[in-house]
Amino acid sequence: MNDLFATGTRAPRSVDRPQEVAVPVQGPAAESYLGPRGRPLPTEDVRVCHDGKGPACRGGEEPGMPGHRALHHIQQAQQAIEWACERQRRFTTDASHELRTPLAALRVQLEEARLHPEQTDLHELLDSALGAVRRLEKIVGDMLTLAEVAAARAGGCEPLDLAALVEQRVRARVDRLPVRLLLEYGAIVDVVRLDIARLLDALLDNAQRHGWRAVDVEMRRDGAYAELLVGDDGPGIPEGEWERIFQEFSRLDTSRCRDQGGAGLGLAIAYAVATAHDGTLCAGVSPAGGAQFLLRIPLAEPRARRR
Repeated sequence: MNDLFATGTRAPRSVDRPQEVAVPVQGPAAESYLGPRGRPLPTEDVRVCHDGKGPACRGGEEPGMPGHRALHHIQQAQQAIEWACERQRRFTTDASHELRTPLAALRVQLEEARLHPEQTDLHELLDSALGAVRRLEKIVGDMLTLAEVAAARAGGCEPLDLAALVEQRVRARVDRLPVRLLLEYGAIVDVVRLDIARLLDALLDNAQRHGWRAVDVEMRRDGAYAELLVGDDGPGIPEGEWERIFQEFSRLDTSRCRDQGGAGLGLAIAYAVATAHDGTLCAGVSPAGGAQFLLRIPLAEPRARRR
């Protein structure tokens, strides 16, 4: 064809043949958009026929054939984009609200001190202002951590004994309630140490915040998985909230003091870490009647254990 164009001869053009357009899709779904010899399907072969029988394809094509699959993948991609945009919008709204709350309180305190300097206790004002600043730092730091979790997974993994990390992390903390450990050593996992430490801290912080007398931490093996359980004896989590609790900025009790309840990002970070390590994190009921969180991550491959 290049020789044909070089001689100045114009390539014949068919007026009956529909224009062929390559759909920019990558991955396994891309195979559905290709016709014989890898040529892209004509755009007229991918459409919806409103004949009262649901989606169909041109030329009498039945569901499950290439044209119908192409339409299905396009619809799925569109839904995924819409869901991601809605989630991003909701996160931005919630984050803005969380940041404005301490800023508004700080501004009120400073304005009152400026209007009535003779009635202002300087040390009390500074303590309150520093508390608001610390809360802002915590929120911003948690947001950055949430954004960095997936990126860290790509290149910072190392094989380690999960029980040993749990014991080290628990003993390094100074908590309000005692922590009872039940650990099974020898469960090697291939993880990002810092991220797993963040996950464990988030679960322990939550248990310490809501527990009454003690916190229980158990580490065990279950087939090809390592399981970590963190439970408390507090009021627990209603079953209908077991999924929502992992959403960003979620709180079960909106009337709870924000200093005690936290910004609502700890469990979201823990969930993101579990997902980034091909694991799961679920909420449930502890043997003591409070809340319990179960982390399951795959054990390391034998090659990773020998490193």
